[in-house]
Amino acid sequence: MARGGSVPGFLLKKKKNMVLVKQWIYEMRPEADVSPANYRYEEVEQDLTPVRGEVVVEGAYWSVDPYMRIQQSSKDTWEAPHPTGEVQGAAVVGRVTCVGEGVTALKVGDWVETYMGWRSAGLRAVADCRLLNADEVSPSTALHVLGMPGRIAYFGLLEAGKPRPGETLVVSGAAGAVGSIVGQIGKLAGLRVIGVVGSDEKARWITEELGFDAAINYRQVSDVESMKQAFAEHAPDGVDIYYDNTGGVTTDAFIESMNLRARIIICGQISQYQSGLEVPNMGPRLLHHFLYKRATMTGVLARDYTARMDEMLRVMGPWVRDGKIKYNETLIGGFETLPEALCGLFTGANTGKMIVKA
Repeated sequence: MARGGSVPGFLLKKKKNMVLVKQWIYEMRPEADVSPANYRYEEVEQDLTPVRGEVVVEGAYWSVDPYMRIQQSSKDTWEAPHPTGEVQGAAVVGRVTCVGEGVTALKVGDWVETYMGWRSAGLRAVADCRLLNADEVSPSTALHVLGMPGRIAYFGLLEAGKPRPGETLVVSGAAGAVGSIVGQIGKLAGLRVIGVVGSDEKARWITEELGFDAAINYRQVSDVESMKQAFAEHAPDGVDIYYDNTGGVTTDAFIESMNLRARIIICGQISQYQSGLEVPNMGPRLLHHFLYKRATMTGVLARDYTARMDEMLRVMGPWVRDGKIKYNETLIGGFETLPEALCGLFTGANTGKMIVKA
């Protein structure tokens, strides 16, 4: 098929260049927990005729991520708050269905990953699309193990954590999209790895399937003292690296379990996102422990490493293809379920990466 053409039937209800696009509008800031009531669903006809350097992408997989709740705060975080009245921003994996004049890097039928948001189809600049090799791994992996979560897991642990063989690593949120990858990279780096998860089923998954050395179910040790005891049981010689995706009790307990010159990597604080963004819950003043142990705490964001994506893929791609890094997807069917899927992140409904599939 010649470039600049289109695939019949790929876009729903096409009439000339007009396409009926489904989309979720972020309508209202949550006062506490995010819910479907904060969104508005709509179907609108849009002109999706690509101009020079553009392509049309039809979504197949949509990402839901904890950072979306951070963007819903009324306060600036790493960027200004997500504006209301606009399509919810999100990474999407889909197929190219039409290409504009002069486009040679992509062709109709290609799988791409792009930040298109919660819409069923849209116009995208070629420069904003990452071409995927769908023959080697599922294209959906571009939203997790070979995408943003994999990137922050890889660089966050190896560069901020500076692991050395024989050290002990604790990962909170260890059955999530980032934590499950961090732990496996830790094992490949020669670490003893302990994961903190929210169910016995997830504990079995990370130990029996992913190779973690031990797991702690935080629902069974829900206060600081019992969590400290769990750390003492599984890491009697202390902890050298803590990769924090959750904050809360796990982090409070860890601080008294860290070794000399321990490294704490703050990737997420999901326990605080729902009700603690406007007025953060302040934990005990434990900075004296950092002084005693000469420890360091480093915040990391995936966007800090965006320009190094190819570097990560050169290493992680073979690991995934060879089975050295395993992954799990919690696939939710139906574009209409996107807000419910986002809410599920905060109740532990996912194992591995939460994705909505067309």
